[in-house]
Amino acid sequence: MVILKFYKNPGLKANLLKSKLEKIKKISDSVTNIEAESCYYIESKSPLSKDNIDIIKWILTSPFEPQELKDESDFKNGQLVIEIGPRLNFSTALSSNAVSICKAVQLEKVTRIEISTRYLIHTKTHVDKDTEKNIVDALHDRMTECRYIKPIETFDHGFRPEEWFEVDVVGEGRKALEEVNKKLGLAFDNWDLDYYSNLFKNKIKRNPTSVECFDLAQSNSEHSRHWFFKGKMIIDGEEQKESLLDMIIDTQTKSNPNNVIKFSDNSSAIKGFEVKTLRPNRTDEASSFKVNSSKQHLIFTAETHNFPTGVAPFSGATTGTGGRLRDIQGVGRGGYYIAGTAGYSVGNLNIPGYNLPWEEKQEYPSNLALPLDILIEASNGASDYGNKFGEPVVSGFARTFGMIDPAGERREWIKPIMFSGGIGSMEANMTKKIAAQPGMQVVKIGGPVYRIGVGGGAASSVEVQGDNESDLDFGAVQRGDAEMEQKLNRLVRACMEMGDKNPILSIHDQGAGGNGNVLKELVEPAGAVIFSKRFELGDPSISTLELWGAEYQENDAIMCKQDDTSLLKKIAQRERCPINFVGTVTGNGKIILSEEDDCDASKYMRKDYVSKQRHPVDLELELVLGKMPKKTFQLDRSTVKLSPLNLEQTPSIEEALDKVLRLPSVASKRYLTNKVDRCVTGLVAQQQCVGPLHTPLADFAAVGLSHFSTDIKCSGNWMWAAKLPGEGAALYDACKAMCDVMKEFGIAIDGGKDSLSMAARVDKSVVKAPGTLVVSCYAPCPDIRLGVTPDMKAPSLPEKEGFLIYVDLSGGKSRLGGTAFAQVHNQLGDDVADVENPSDIKRAFKATQQLIKEGKILSGHDISDGGLITCLLEMAFAGLSGFRINIMHKTGSAIEILFAEEVGWLLEVRENDVKDVVELFERYKCPEVHVIGKSVGHGIDSHINVSVNGITVLNSTIFKLMNIWEETSYQLELRQTDSVCATQEYTSLKDRKSPAYKLTFNPDIPLPRDAEKPLIPVAVIREEGINGDREMAASLISAGFEVWDVTMQDLLNNQVTLDKFKGIIFPGGFSYADVLGSAKGWAASLRFHPSLQNQLRDFIARPDTFSLGVCNGCQLMSLLGWIGGSEDGEPNVVLDHNNSGRFECRWTTVKIENTPAIMLQGMEGSVFGVWVAHGEGKFTFRNNDILEKLKEQNCLAIKYTDDNGEPTEKYPMNPNGSIEGIAAICSSDGRHLAMMPHPERCTLAWQLPWVPANWEYKNSPWQRMFQNAYDWCSLQE
Repeated sequence: MVILKFYKNPGLKANLLKSKLEKIKKISDSVTNIEAESCYYIESKSPLSKDNIDIIKWILTSPFEPQELKDESDFKNGQLVIEIGPRLNFSTALSSNAVSICKAVQLEKVTRIEISTRYLIHTKTHVDKDTEKNIVDALHDRMTECRYIKPIETFDHGFRPEEWFEVDVVGEGRKALEEVNKKLGLAFDNWDLDYYSNLFKNKIKRNPTSVECFDLAQSNSEHSRHWFFKGKMIIDGEEQKESLLDMIIDTQTKSNPNNVIKFSDNSSAIKGFEVKTLRPNRTDEASSFKVNSSKQHLIFTAETHNFPTGVAPFSGATTGTGGRLRDIQGVGRGGYYIAGTAGYSVGNLNIPGYNLPWEEKQEYPSNLALPLDILIEASNGASDYGNKFGEPVVSGFARTFGMIDPAGERREWIKPIMFSGGIGSMEANMTKKIAAQPGMQVVKIGGPVYRIGVGGGAASSVEVQGDNESDLDFGAVQRGDAEMEQKLNRLVRACMEMGDKNPILSIHDQGAGGNGNVLKELVEPAGAVIFSKRFELGDPSISTLELWGAEYQENDAIMCKQDDTSLLKKIAQRERCPINFVGTVTGNGKIILSEEDDCDASKYMRKDYVSKQRHPVDLELELVLGKMPKKTFQLDRSTVKLSPLNLEQTPSIEEALDKVLRLPSVASKRYLTNKVDRCVTGLVAQQQCVGPLHTPLADFAAVGLSHFSTDIKCSGNWMWAAKLPGEGAALYDACKAMCDVMKEFGIAIDGGKDSLSMAARVDKSVVKAPGTLVVSCYAPCPDIRLGVTPDMKAPSLPEKEGFLIYVDLSGGKSRLGGTAFAQVHNQLGDDVADVENPSDIKRAFKATQQLIKEGKILSGHDISDGGLITCLLEMAFAGLSGFRINIMHKTGSAIEILFAEEVGWLLEVRENDVKDVVELFERYKCPEVHVIGKSVGHGIDSHINVSVNGITVLNSTIFKLMNIWEETSYQLELRQTDSVCATQEYTSLKDRKSPAYKLTFNPDIPLPRDAEKPLIPVAVIREEGINGDREMAASLISAGFEVWDVTMQDLLNNQVTLDKFKGIIFPGGFSYADVLGSAKGWAASLRFHPSLQNQLRDFIARPDTFSLGVCNGCQLMSLLGWIGGSEDGEPNVVLDHNNSGRFECRWTTVKIENTPAIMLQGMEGSVFGVWVAHGEGKFTFRNNDILEKLKEQNCLAIKYTDDNGEPTEKYPMNPNGSIEGIAAICSSDGRHLAMMPHPERCTLAWQLPWVPANWEYKNSPWQRMFQNAYDWCSLQE
């Protein structure tokens, strides 16, 4: 192997470098400055030719700055240079994608590409070794990175794992298991040690291998088997009648039986709808799309990834997201993802320079990240993974807590909660897996085997984090590769879209326990032989134990018939997804892992065959997966010491709000929503943000099953330190209370997960996390257009005023225990809000649903964190609407009435509907429904006036209070994005107003279409990593086109050529994860392939063709020179990184200019909202002459505008900093259009996240673009 090195300066964006400098200045006063350069390590099988090197250099550099890449470092010997790079034990996701780019341009010699960052530390004086070490620690993530003392000359890390061995249980009994338990970090408890000692010594009567012990520890861990929830509970000496799981399952008896899957398959599913679905005619080759009708059931799944996220927040959250996505994939015979949810619970943030008085300074363990870092990096990781994979996040939560309780015990989410939920769908006839039968093939699909995630199931089952050895903790964490996950998903989807011909007979996602767990689940009870030599290894040094137990990500196991192997290989090759046929179902009831070179399974099919060699795994499935004895848990209730709230001085309402509105659970979540894609797929009807400023306050999320298109179930996720004193009994009591109220509501729980090691060791103390239950509800919605959002609307309507109705279900109580108010005063309280009468809630809910159906509710919001006053303020913030209220029906202090978090909700209605609304609630026998005031005044300076029993307690403005509410989010933004941009957005709040939309055409009057004309074929071309192709196809089909699904592999294989198409569409996404620059790999695969270059040249030369590039497609068209032209083959226009330095997803206002763009004809002068979702969207020009020429030719087609509809460069209205607000450029003849916004994600009215309250149009303006393209093509015939 040969390693080639290149250097690029600068190595980091200025804002990141500034952040690093601030960190190390705190370590040493001697540090004055820091510089950074990147080093590219390129490994190849043999030396590369000059032509090869030239191609690599083109891929690695910006077309405008090729000189940045150098053969030698700018940093000289003798200076303090610290090089930080990825650990060498496995290839990074970046390397995997970079190597894929090389393969696409025929650089088959290249086997690995890694990038390090070299820091030049400027100091006033020499720094000692200890200081240098501290600086190194501050510059890297110890989980995924390490320091390179000298430049890398080989990627061979030199690590050679121990071979597997026998554990002498027969000779030494339990003692032998205890030793291997400690050595391998198996987390066996006393019950496990006794059970497995007896199993092997007395039943199987042979010694287990180390691989078998490892296997059992993972697949039968608490994490995998949920022993606690299934176990026998003895509380205070009394055996309980039901296990936790029995109680949960019993909720099904009180609910509508609409589940098609429950408590199995890692996901749950309920009956859905007959919908029109978009499907390719063929999925193994390029073909046109068709619209079919099919019955689609709804899937929901949720899981947590707490321990890995605590150790390495970014990578832990990425793999948590990926694992939950595979839970959707792995349901039945395959599932389709639609959207995700995300939640984070961490300890006190202690943001430097932002003192929140209830946060006490405490010690934190060294083996877990700090809460502030976890919140930022975990949300970065989950967002990055979903953005690249192409799953929108549409709902979530964020909470912080850390406190010394009245008993003197510290409670804090030191071990965090990283929650990931997902909604999906599945074909109604694919809910049942087909049982394993002899001769069926066992197949692994997805990424290769890496030494990552070894022992995660056991590590996550340790009672107290910090009691395991640190090295074992780190070994249990994985890495995420969203690109590989998408390839995997494409393969699974292609199989499912074959309908009854789906070759997947059964599918299981790989998670805790790795191959050992997933392959046993797949083939039970029939059994199979698995051959280790048939796995694709990412690292040739992988041991058999690691191969069997590692939780390497982006991998599923499937079964197929022997006859379908060639079809699967063909689909996998088209989607560039690795596939390995690793074994065969034998029918002998055993799972055998063979290391033989001769991978002939036929001998294992014979009943008389007896293997002469010792296999690392040779187990009867019935003994390890069959019905095992319940574990018994002896629990005792602890007396909880609680004290009433004790305030030295009762604060004013304004003083209380100054604290409560800053609490992360109450404060703005804009720092989370700005960076995550909320529109990809085009199936999102409601995401987190509402109102004219797209404020993150939505109460629900809604998605469609199709682009053409009241029974509720819940998933319960439990995060509890259940095995510590008093906690298990508390969990049992909480579960019983939840199940009782669910049955009253008629809502069933149909699935969920648990994480029962929610405690961490800090020095000699154990800090327990607050016991946590996350309930996720999902339900079929007959009409996703009927939803009520929290933003007040009446003040923006002609009537100018609305009436506010309080649906009060508190039973007259105003309890402050456990509230946000109590938390910001560093107390718990002793009397908490409760459900007084479930029947009242049911009746009020039904009445509200009826009012929604009748269109009588303008806005609505539930009372939760922060109480009634926060509910009102959030409605005002979201709608930029003031209000006047007077609470007259409740007794108690203003603090109690306004800050209690009792059950109830607020509704805004028109004046002429008030009487009908109140009477309807009375007919439903709702006891307390009161008109409490009016919404009045529109704009950021509108007044807020609150009275309680006739006494004014608050007189303020929206801006004053919203500014407080936004500040915590701003402080977090400063730590994750460019500080100038973050400050610009925060300080511009005072100037914001509802955007001024204007249409110069009527979208409800469609363009005439001749149905008799032949179909017009267009190709939606997707490279690996593209994720916006289906919504693009749907928009084109709705306009009348015949749309083809074409992959780059189809073109490279010459399976289809471009001469048959009138239009080429390059959709959005992250081709090759954009690892070496946006669309750089995609452009290279076209640029350096002569046949494709000729086809593109011929396509452009035909005057009857058009093209559209959106987002990544826009970036591609710029690199190809299709917009702005090129000089010496190099483009004149490129898309640079957003000024914010990160991915931005926003509903942004744009103006359509007067240009020759064929797709925008008749739309000139319109100002309207559109989705943007990109990280590199800043139009940049080779020189000013290029820009001026484009202006002369009227090619600047779309521009970002401010709230007045004027083009702007100001953030966040302009999300990337493009000069003059440029959002799209067309060719001089108008046939080719490249744009960063996503019109294809908002071509239907229900996809629009906000329009003015008085909006009268029934159709989305953006569909006109696609109608224009069809109309133009029709005229070319």
